[in-house]
Amino acid sequence: MVFRGSPKSSRKSIRFVDELRQEVAAIFEKDCKQTPYRCIPKGEKRVLDAPRLRNDYYSNIMSWGMNNMLAVALGPELYLWNSEDQAVHKLLQVRGGNDWPTSVTWSEDARTLAVGYMCSNLQLWDVESSKLIRSLQGHSGRIASTAWNGHILTSGSRDKSIINHDVRAANSLASCIKRHADEVCGLKWSTEGNRLASGGNENLLYIWEASKMSSSKFLHRLSDHCAAVKALAWCPYQNNVLASGGGLSDGCIKIWNTEKGICINNIETKAQICGLEWNRHHKEILSGHGYSIRENQNKLCLWRYPSMTKVGELGNHKSRIINLCQSPDGITVISAGADETLRFWDVFGPPTAGAGNSMVSDLQGLLSFRTSLLR
Repeated sequence: MVFRGSPKSSRKSIRFVDELRQEVAAIFEKDCKQTPYRCIPKGEKRVLDAPRLRNDYYSNIMSWGMNNMLAVALGPELYLWNSEDQAVHKLLQVRGGNDWPTSVTWSEDARTLAVGYMCSNLQLWDVESSKLIRSLQGHSGRIASTAWNGHILTSGSRDKSIINHDVRAANSLASCIKRHADEVCGLKWSTEGNRLASGGNENLLYIWEASKMSSSKFLHRLSDHCAAVKALAWCPYQNNVLASGGGLSDGCIKIWNTEKGICINNIETKAQICGLEWNRHHKEILSGHGYSIRENQNKLCLWRYPSMTKVGELGNHKSRIINLCQSPDGITVISAGADETLRFWDVFGPPTAGAGNSMVSDLQGLLSFRTSLLR
């Protein structure tokens, strides 16, 4: 830039600026070409056979712990699959034809597995010793949703209640909430552990503050969905943002500001939403779908956040997806389908160089996927 001199010298300086801009643009274009584009996989990385996996929209029968072990309930039996050596271990089997696991959730340290049952039982298992630690009482109906928050285990039941269990105490019942008018089919604690989201079969979504749950006083009561609210997921990079998904008559993913209790985005997927998982490495969210009369039936759909534009879709399930869960390193997502298969999708990685690496687990890179069966 020239501030004095002849008009000729001014024109020369302008040309110099233009040349400089062109040089910067060329460098930028070169960097873009050298940066590998993250391709969305066209197919699954691995398929596990999962015989007797129940076709039940309300159940949550799969959880992947920080110990890199996948727990999955297949009918009356519960199996552990080690993703490092692909070893399979049967943890338990329910005797009798009227009961089976309907909820499976690892504790945060992956030392304890919580198992909720059709006939209202709630058990804690020590996986290392394959022994039952204790049974927790309080519900009178199916327990299809559970969530850990440190030493607090929260359970939701068909009896319409939410119970907080302090697993350190002899009398574990810390609080009991009865606000839902139908089955509690979705529970999810925020990463900070200060808020709980609960979804019900009466189409309601509640937001609770941990410090006020003993009074049964909710922070927000959200009634925008018009079908059961099972799929819930807290955003990993915006603490007060929650995603929720509605059942068949709704088919919408809603993004909520839980501080203000308002819906900040809504996308119609035109299909039953059975699970939601946030991508910790890129600003995206994955939805798993069931029944539909128009589109996305039995599919996985990837959405860019916050625009909620569709990035792509995946899916080879022959029947609806029942559950989704994510690997500890945040790269792989498993979909459990009513076609009795578990399908592994490397849909969330790799992390962008220099961004988001702080969120990558130390377990990254441990997984080795080769085709095998879970029996």
